[in-house]
Amino acid sequence: MPLHHPKHRHHHDEDVLPYHRSDDEAKPRRPYAPSSFPSPASPASPHRLLLLFAVACLLLAVASLSFAVSVSLRPAPLQPPPASVAFRCGRVEDSLRSFLASSRNYSAADREKVLAVVGVHTELGSAERRAALRATWFPPNPEGIVSLEHGFGLSFRFVIGRTKDKEKMADLQKEVDLYHDFLFIDAEEGTKPPQKMLAYFKAAYEMFDAEFYVKADDTIYLRPDRLAALLAKDRPHHRTYVGCMKKGPVVNDPNMKWYESSWGLLGNEYFSHASGALYALSSQVVGALATAKNDSLRMFDYEDVTIGSWMLAMNVNHEDNRAMCDSACTPTSIAVWDSKPCSGPCNPIEKIKGLHNTTLCSKSPTLPPDVEEEE
Repeated sequence: MPLHHPKHRHHHDEDVLPYHRSDDEAKPRRPYAPSSFPSPASPASPHRLLLLFAVACLLLAVASLSFAVSVSLRPAPLQPPPASVAFRCGRVEDSLRSFLASSRNYSAADREKVLAVVGVHTELGSAERRAALRATWFPPNPEGIVSLEHGFGLSFRFVIGRTKDKEKMADLQKEVDLYHDFLFIDAEEGTKPPQKMLAYFKAAYEMFDAEFYVKADDTIYLRPDRLAALLAKDRPHHRTYVGCMKKGPVVNDPNMKWYESSWGLLGNEYFSHASGALYALSSQVVGALATAKNDSLRMFDYEDVTIGSWMLAMNVNHEDNRAMCDSACTPTSIAVWDSKPCSGPCNPIEKIKGLHNTTLCSKSPTLPPDVEEEE
């Protein structure tokens, strides 16, 4: 309704006021004097008043009863469903979106839509590794994670389970409150890698609407820009498994390293599967895993073999990319890590820092100059 300024009130404005006295009402009123009083001698007056009072009470009672019946028969109003919170589901929680939702005007009712979610798997005792990654290629704060998400479509999280050890959880919570870059999964710390990996894919699919779901170790050096360029390519296959594919002999001797207790199901050689340090699964593949019951999938002793067996059963396209497992930085390397066991003491923290300090690793262009010119 339009409002009028008091200085410009029109003559008809008084007609719309909630209360207005007419000219007749403004005149002084004379005291009320009834022209005649009912005769006290009339015998019908008290009975008539009593009858009218009884009828009025009866009508009021009938109206009250009718209202009560109508209210009792009326269906209860539907309660609106509770707003869905896509950053927390049971024991699963995305600490970054939880932080953003509590600290600013941020809507977290839907799954985050990104090119890929990159889950860097870590453990409670690996705080120094996480610090080394934040000092090199992993975003160091929430603003950095959001910036990288907007720039390349990649959303990074450290993936970790929980523990019943209150002291360890208290230490981890301090780190969570400082960096807000963890994705908690529905698994206890110390869970076998294959079960932990399935819990990760279920949690990531619950939180994110991504084209790819990436698993990475916290011992690799990664170029996020090149990973984004790889995953953004057009592919004819909707079910895709990207990584450094490998094969190898199945170890059936329990006294040897890499012994596989289910070796009888595998034969003498493993099928082609991606190395566990870094690989990516497309949305359709992870969607199928997310809806599967935990006990319906075969679990082998090792994560990479287990994932590879699921991929065989799902008839996915295996995409082998050797740039995801370089042992040294190159103009095209996506990830650098030691694919062979160390002959001496391993120190991934120092190696990651050393790689980051070289121009070829951290400052070279996303694509080699000759590739950029061709495009």
